[in-house]
Amino acid sequence: MNNFTRNTLIMSLGLVMGVMLAIGHGVLSKEGEGSSVSHVQTIPLEDIRTMSEVFGKVKEHYVEEVTDKQLLESAIRGMLTGLDPHSSYLDKDSFQDLKISTTGEFGGLGIVVGMEEGFVKVISPIDDTPAAKAGIKAGDIIVRLDEKPVKGLNLDDAVKMMRGAPGTKIDLLIMREGKDKPFNVTLVRDKIRVNSVKQRMLEPGYGYVRLSQFQDRTGDDLRKALGKLKDENKGPLKGLVLDLRNNPGGLLEQAVEVSDAFLTKGKIVSIKGRSANNTITRNATPNDFLNGAPMVVLINGGSASASEIVAGALQDHKRAVLMGSRTFGKGSVQTVVPISNETAIKLTTARYYTPSDRSIQAEGIEPDIALDNMKLAENKADSTIAPLKESDLEGHLENSSAKKDGKSKDEDAKKKRLSLVNEDYAIFEATNVLKGMSFTGSAAK
Repeated sequence: MNNFTRNTLIMSLGLVMGVMLAIGHGVLSKEGEGSSVSHVQTIPLEDIRTMSEVFGKVKEHYVEEVTDKQLLESAIRGMLTGLDPHSSYLDKDSFQDLKISTTGEFGGLGIVVGMEEGFVKVISPIDDTPAAKAGIKAGDIIVRLDEKPVKGLNLDDAVKMMRGAPGTKIDLLIMREGKDKPFNVTLVRDKIRVNSVKQRMLEPGYGYVRLSQFQDRTGDDLRKALGKLKDENKGPLKGLVLDLRNNPGGLLEQAVEVSDAFLTKGKIVSIKGRSANNTITRNATPNDFLNGAPMVVLINGGSASASEIVAGALQDHKRAVLMGSRTFGKGSVQTVVPISNETAIKLTTARYYTPSDRSIQAEGIEPDIALDNMKLAENKADSTIAPLKESDLEGHLENSSAKKDGKSKDEDAKKKRLSLVNEDYAIFEATNVLKGMSFTGSAAK
């Protein structure tokens, strides 16, 4: 064995041992809590020798000169991406981006993506970002970034291309189901500041909370949002619409906090690793911030991971009615394992299970009430002829309780409801369901 091969073998062994040792040390959790590796199998020497030979051949014969660092990082990336779509190597930039994204501020387009058959697939656009404003939808396939074909790029490289200085432009060539051919969308990068919780009153007594992702403040922000709704309503709410559509997930612990805000007892989620004794269970505490008021949770194909934990817990406990379409189906937990101060690996370490012990991996969660993504359009067929009303008759009696501007309270309420229908049909339907549940005094069954 020549000196080069011997040195390469030592480097390869060092790499493997370094990764193993790192997994056994402390972890930084993103979408779950990892487990340490208690038993490490011996790697066959012949496989190590093969890896060493490949390293040497590439080093000697590749068309361009490559450094040891480039080859070793590529080896790590290949090792992880070959496992599943969610395991990956985080270099300095990617690791920093991950830390920043969980705090809710980063630069780019505001789009959560994954890989599918070599292309970049949109998991969900983030609210109030360039991607959302441009009409990017969950399920869109990105074929080109500017003039660069996506096919052949890894996810990290594609994300780096989409990141950039605020004010700069990027062209995305997109394929969308239902469209005959790809179409181009030009986006202007911006500073992405994500407020993961928004709230507003729909009607007196009925509130709405939108969760766009699960960051490190989402649980606290949710409780504050519910408090603001109660103050605005000047009393307890009669019902709540919780909107998890196009929420790609985030921190598992925040999903637990959100679920716990509406549950008083029982299991929220179970996290099961490879070994039978490596199971973590999160349970609810006795405090429901809605005092049992009915809930409707809106979900769709962009609701993933931590969103599905919340939806699954509320559905299994019959605490809420789920409305919309089947969720994304990501039932795995990733642990971020630091390798150094600047790099890490994101490794799938467990599956999670809903309170009824069901796994939604690659299955998703079915809503209790299926609802198509639709809009109501005004019928303008006979718009030239307005229907005759009592107020059109000569000498009609005036309504003594009508407003001075001639509009009744009923007309104002009707306009408000029609505005809600046009704005978001799903919220309109969810509000109707809440009213029915409040009227009958029923919970989710």
